[in-house]
Amino acid sequence: MIRSLSGTFFTLALTVLLAAGGASADDLWVTYDGFDGPGKGKHIVLISGDEEYRSEEALPQLGKILAKHHGFKCTVLFAIDPKTGIIDPNNRSNIPGLEALKDADLMIIATRFRDLPDAQMKHIDDYLKSGRPVIGMRTATHAFNIRGNKTYAHYGNGYRGKEDGAWRGGFGGYILGDWWLNHHGGHKREATGGIIAKGAEDHPITNGIKDRDIWGDTDVYGVRLPLPKGSQHIVMGAVLKGMKVDDPPVEGKKNNPMMPVSWTKTYKIPGGKEGKVFTTTMGSSSDLVSEGTRRMMVNAVYWTLGMEVPKGGTKADIVGEFKWTKYSFHRGDHFIKQGVKPADHKMK
Repeated sequence: MIRSLSGTFFTLALTVLLAAGGASADDLWVTYDGFDGPGKGKHIVLISGDEEYRSEEALPQLGKILAKHHGFKCTVLFAIDPKTGIIDPNNRSNIPGLEALKDADLMIIATRFRDLPDAQMKHIDDYLKSGRPVIGMRTATHAFNIRGNKTYAHYGNGYRGKEDGAWRGGFGGYILGDWWLNHHGGHKREATGGIIAKGAEDHPITNGIKDRDIWGDTDVYGVRLPLPKGSQHIVMGAVLKGMKVDDPPVEGKKNNPMMPVSWTKTYKIPGGKEGKVFTTTMGSSSDLVSEGTRRMMVNAVYWTLGMEVPKGGTKADIVGEFKWTKYSFHRGDHFIKQGVKPADHKMK
């Protein structure tokens, strides 16, 4: 009862603060109404909230692509400073608008170490119980950091799991297939080149994509192998010698074997239904500079929703002006853009 009331009081306090600041609830997220396309009538909720890889830039662009070129209605959520209504990736305890998951056909998540109140986590938990599909990007393998005896502590990164094996590794391990391990490639010095995994050459997610079309200036994450039973590697990550798209792979153990940078699996939480998952350890805003990386993401949307992926792949052209920021924590040469509100991401 106390936990339930704490979530209620949090929501009430947020409403009061917004009213005092002259903001409405709709100002705290952005929605792109779907244009014409195969996705017309389907709703995708994209959840940003990480301090390093600029998911608050990547997901609005991905949402625009899915809405403009494919017809999906897309709602993009952000980590928000409740006092100002400004996007604040360093705020780990507030992502308003998660109630949009109630009628969502797909959840795309790219959060990092969030510790959300019960009232917000319940929307994610309810969604997963329904068995609807999930796409996890980059830091979603360590999407939550919920400790102690909190209601949703089992979502936390590295959760040890229950006696029946449920929730081992938290959200990342149990839902996506793996949780945070390490940087396999050299951080900020060895980029990622995508190689189609053996056996995935004819998978719908690789339609219209060939080796090295997928590229990202983020490094390859380490992954615990083998992945859970039933998983399938889709794209492997060649660790490159430098940060350019045409740099060759490094020689030696780092690429023998290569780590998967995307895979598919299914999930089923206790008391819930089974659903489809696509996980990629790529997904910073700078990774989406690559058309091949964007096409992989859009193809994966079609696949998770049971839609036919065109043989030549999906359209993945940038929509509008894509002002991405080099990934980094809030220090050094690169900083989180200040004063940005969700409305600033509206489609123009």
